[in-house]
Amino acid sequence: MAQHLLVAADRYNLQKLKLMCEDKLQNHIRASSVITILVLAEKHACLSLKRACFEFFSSSTDLSLADIETGDFEYLAVTCPTVTNELNSIISKRE
Repeated sequence: MAQHLLVAADRYNLQKLKLMCEDKLQNHIRASSVITILVLAEKHACLSLKRACFEFFSSSTDLSLADIETGDFEYLAVTCPTVTNELNSIISKRE
């Protein structure tokens, strides 16, 4: 629900609601949701949310690209290639 509200808040320039949604989503970043949230953050210029996703990858020592569903990573690569490059850099530094 917070994802849909964030999209609407961005569309209608409701900055306070957008920040509230970002905050809510930051608290729900998991291996199963991080790619979806990262794409959302990139598409809607949510810098703090994007940073939180990258921090999740940086701090999760057990998490690798192999843990991410192939379809999710392919979607990220197609929709946000620069983010994919940043993510690869973060993960390679960690390994």
